[in-house]
Amino acid sequence: MYKTEVRGTLIKGNKNYHQVSSDIIAPIDQPIPLWWKAAFGISLLAVVYGIVAIYLTVSIGIGTWGVNNSVGWGWEIINFVWWIGIGHAGTAFSIFLLILRQRWRTSINRAAEAMTVVAVGCAALFPALHMGRVWLAFYIFPYPNTRGPLWVNYNSPLFWDFIAISAYLLISASFWYFGMVPDFATIRDRATSKVKKAIYGFFAFGWTGSSREWLRYEALSYVLGGIAAVLVVSVHSIVSTDFAVSVIPGWHTTIFPPYFVVGAIFSGFAMVMTLMIIIRKLYKFQDYVTDSHLNAIAKILVFISLIMGTAYASEIFIAWYSASDYEFFTFFRNRITGDYAFEFWAMIICNAIIPQLFWSEKIRKNLTAAFIISIIINIGMWYERFNIIVTSLSKDYLPSSWTTYNPTWVEIGVYIGTLGLFVVGVLLFFKYIPMIAISEVKGVLKPTSQKTNHHD
Repeated sequence: MYKTEVRGTLIKGNKNYHQVSSDIIAPIDQPIPLWWKAAFGISLLAVVYGIVAIYLTVSIGIGTWGVNNSVGWGWEIINFVWWIGIGHAGTAFSIFLLILRQRWRTSINRAAEAMTVVAVGCAALFPALHMGRVWLAFYIFPYPNTRGPLWVNYNSPLFWDFIAISAYLLISASFWYFGMVPDFATIRDRATSKVKKAIYGFFAFGWTGSSREWLRYEALSYVLGGIAAVLVVSVHSIVSTDFAVSVIPGWHTTIFPPYFVVGAIFSGFAMVMTLMIIIRKLYKFQDYVTDSHLNAIAKILVFISLIMGTAYASEIFIAWYSASDYEFFTFFRNRITGDYAFEFWAMIICNAIIPQLFWSEKIRKNLTAAFIISIIINIGMWYERFNIIVTSLSKDYLPSSWTTYNPTWVEIGVYIGTLGLFVVGVLLFFKYIPMIAISEVKGVLKPTSQKTNHHD
């Protein structure tokens, strides 16, 4: 039983079912606010900048980037791993908390899943661009072809990435979409416009809300959840194996798979907190995204931050204890001190130290502080990917090949373009899709919205 005395009230205001539907659907029926138009316009400008950068990359080649013979992976792979990490939030948030029957997930899972789909779509751009010849990207598709014995290279990390991303995007989009079917039906039934009724009716799949439909719907949720739970772990494990199978100092380590998975969930949950604070503030959803929800996310972030700090310490300890000159140099002469000391200590401070502020209940309840810390965590996770990729490649076994890496405006433009694409996707989600799962909130409305009286 959910005890509101201990866990806090999840749905405030003593809402009834009709009020829940009206409150959550309200942003869809209301005129588009000015801030939405401004944010959408700025995001579109970023997308245009990104399109120009992508056009130059495709038409001229990756010589427009700052990568070189030593640092063959730069901002593109950094941002690829970063976006994949953010994309882990929705599925991890929905699936693991669904399996663990955590009722506080119901107000947050819809936005987290939407964020996942958009973030994975942004991530998918980078490996294709990094191929250099984007028009030959279909070569990595494992399908029978007329090119004779030319099949995909199953030993290629690029192929692993393709399988991981495509499977993860498919299951995440399916889980997100099927979860919205009952809500689409609610909007359909309440719509006064024939066009809106037809559009939402089409996406509702003829949902009527019968007992048989609900039984099949819940069964499907658990099936998709079981598949997605495996993918959450496997996708970032595959991405980490791209690095771990090499013999580059700083990469050749068995800690990478769990280290990457935990880091992905860390950055994803931080982005969920950022998004939910924005939704709560702009749409006045304080009754649905309560202090109890944000408090729960903050506690998870503290726990994962401790794991990340332990992983960082383990890497440094093994580099020292292994007595490998190459590992020692990478960590102690190129990261802790040296050319990339700023990036290393930014990672440590942002990921392992600042999140510990969430031990304070006052900070957990301060929306401004929580918002800033959530952004700092994602900045720190970006620096983590930078440290892993650039510091290991810039100074390898052969001093004559040592070099520095600086991104060009084209690389930066591609990244800014994906940021704009992400914001555009999120804004469209805000406007046309219920940000909170109506049917799931109704399912936990009574047990979690008021304190119960206990009698002997």
